[in-house]
Amino acid sequence: MKVYEKAPAKINLLLDVLRKREDGFHEVEMVMTMVDLADRLEMEELPRDTIIISSQAGYIPLDEKNLAFQAAKLIKERCDVRKGVYIHLDKNIPVAAGLAGGSSDAAATLRGLNRLWGLDISEDELCRLGAELGSDVPYCVTGGTAIARGRGEKLERIASPPQCWVVLAKPPINVSTADVYGKLRASELKRHPSLSGMRAAIEEGSFSGICSHLGNVLESVTLPMYPEVMQLKDIMRRLGADGVLMSGSGPTVFGLVGKEAKVSRIYNGLRGFCKEVYVVRMLT
Repeated sequence: MKVYEKAPAKINLLLDVLRKREDGFHEVEMVMTMVDLADRLEMEELPRDTIIISSQAGYIPLDEKNLAFQAAKLIKERCDVRKGVYIHLDKNIPVAAGLAGGSSDAAATLRGLNRLWGLDISEDELCRLGAELGSDVPYCVTGGTAIARGRGEKLERIASPPQCWVVLAKPPINVSTADVYGKLRASELKRHPSLSGMRAAIEEGSFSGICSHLGNVLESVTLPMYPEVMQLKDIMRRLGADGVLMSGSGPTVFGLVGKEAKVSRIYNGLRGFCKEVYVVRMLT
């Protein structure tokens, strides 16, 4: 028996950091939604007690460093599964890009193995398992559009934004999320994006309202460290994107585009500055 799972990328429409917690994590408020750029996972049971991962991508680890491997190991241990699994990971989401590709792979692994082995684990419990793997994994388990609080594991589902085009551009650099959060001084942040404003815009289905309430406090760290990200934001605005923001800790920049007629111009203009440019839709 084989099972298949799709692991979509996420973007942060809003990312705010309220404070650094005593446990070393940061207290956050985020609005996250998914886009139609996805990894795909194929899982097949093995008779021997082992975990094997393969991928067409030569640049990702296939051992314990891989979050999908960690997810398989965790669910096997917690549910006392003595069988093995072969996972093939068809990688399409850029790595270290602020798009939660690894977290989404881990979430897809948890969902897929729950089905493959008939474990009957609830979605809430899968989210709790996911939280042990990373702050974005619980959201990636449930998908949709959500407000995330705590360190990202406390989720509140909300309405989907109105459909639009999303242009993603990743410069040829990798950004460490741990490094960005390590350099952030939450107590010194002077401006915070409006969660209430973003929520109201989404609930009203206001595309212009969503664009005007985009915000990510991590830009205050990443942009000075990587001028290429600021350059991409400026180019995307000049080319006509309606709303532009860095996703997560970066370096990927996304542009929200309401009119299809603009998309080709933005895509072609960005291709002159970086190779990894994607035109996708929101998953509503």
